Amino acid sequence: MMKPPLFGRGQRIGLFGGSFNPAHYGHYMVGLYALKRLQLDWVWWLVSPQNPLKDPGETGEYDERLKLTKLVARHPRFVVTDLERQANSRNTAETLLALNQTMKQANFIWIMGADSLANLHKWHHWTDIVEALPLASLARPGYSIRALGSRAALRYAASRVKTGEAAKLVMQKTPAWVFLPMPLRPESSTAIRNLNQPPRSSKQRAGTHKG
Repeated sequence: MMKPPLFGRGQRIGLFGGSFNPAHYGHYMVGLYALKRLQLDWVWWLVSPQNPLKDPGETGEYDERLKLTKLVARHPRFVVTDLERQANSRNTAETLLALNQTMKQANFIWIMGADSLANLHKWHHWTDIVEALPLASLARPGYSIRALGSRAALRYAASRVKTGEAAKLVMQKTPAWVFLPMPLRPESSTAIRNLNQPPRSSKQRAGTHKG
């Protein structure tokens, strides 16, 4: 049985899911900006055991990712959770299904980067996610135009909430979503992973050459 963090009935809670492989200050700023602009009581960070759209070979060990995320997400209204591991969920749709009873006791919203909105149509049962709870997409370097022109954004264009009314979003009926511009951060989990990888030997490089 899932054990969600403590919260008050009727509170406003953001669900911020991701691999966090690794978590970095850019993630922190997305969570912080969402907390303030959406006027949330809490942001629950959902560390995913495995993103189904990413290569398992590139996903770091779960406990290490969870530990580092807790170090990065130090804020009195941030709670880093292993809810997705508790639920043994393989995707966001399954996670929300497992949280169904919890979500009836408060007002929840899904927080995602613009890169996730750009690819939302590739997620398992993605329309169920949009119908389950409001979505807030926050700008990320190089993805804003793609996100706003994405299949999901175009399909639900009539359900988009104005940026200035973002604080009302968590209380609105679904489908409802907002795109929030924000100061962009240069951090990238991919770049951090690449930076931390040991350099390949000349033999390894030769083995990958195709002539």
